[in-house]
Amino acid sequence: MSDGRHAKIGLQAGDALILVDVQNDFLPGGSLAVPAGNEVVPVLNRYLALFHSHRLPVFATRDWHPPDHCSFQRQGGPWPAHCIAATRGAAFPASLHLPADTFVISKATARERDAYSGFDNTQLDSLLKSAGTVRVFIGGLATEYCVLDTVKDALRYHYATFVLEDAIRAIDTSLNHGGAREQMKTLGAIPIHLEMLNA
Repeated sequence: MSDGRHAKIGLQAGDALILVDVQNDFLPGGSLAVPAGNEVVPVLNRYLALFHSHRLPVFATRDWHPPDHCSFQRQGGPWPAHCIAATRGAAFPASLHLPADTFVISKATARERDAYSGFDNTQLDSLLKSAGTVRVFIGGLATEYCVLDTVKDALRYHYATFVLEDAIRAIDTSLNHGGAREQMKTLGAIPIHLEMLNA
C-alpha cells in the first residue's frame, strides 16, 4: 500500500487555497518571528502558481490588530505587539506572490477579542461558500496556533481539508510541533505535499 506521498490529487472546481498569516512580523526579523517561517514562502509561491493556473480562488488571512490589542503583553496578553494594522509588520512579504484577485481576510481586528482562526468573526466561510468551495488547502503560520485553529474550523464547517505539510512552520520547533500535526490528522485533515498535486 502507498504511503500517501506518491498518491496524486487532481485540482478541480470547488477547490480553494488558504494562506494563513504569512506576514512580515511572523518572518525572521519580525516582532513574533516563527523559526524558519521564511521557508514557507517559496513553497507557497508554487502552490499559488498552481491554483492560479487552474483559476481557483486564493484566500490570505492576516492578523490586523489595533495598537492596544488584548493579546499584546503590555495589555496582559501572551504575545509581543505584532501585526498592527497598516504597519510593515502586518504586511504580506514582497516575496509572496499573491495573485491580484486574492481575497484578503483580516482577523483579530477588535481590541478586546483575539482570533487565531481565519474563520473567527470574518467573512471567510461565506466567501468560500459563495465561490462554491468544497475542498480547502491550508498552509502558513504558525502550525500550532493559527493554522491549527483555521483547520479545525474548516472541518467544523464541513470542508474537505488538506494541510500543506511542506508549507507550514511551528513556533514549537520540537519534533511534534506542539502535537498540532497529529491533532489535525486525527480530526480528519489530510496532510499533503506539493508533489502530490497534479499540475
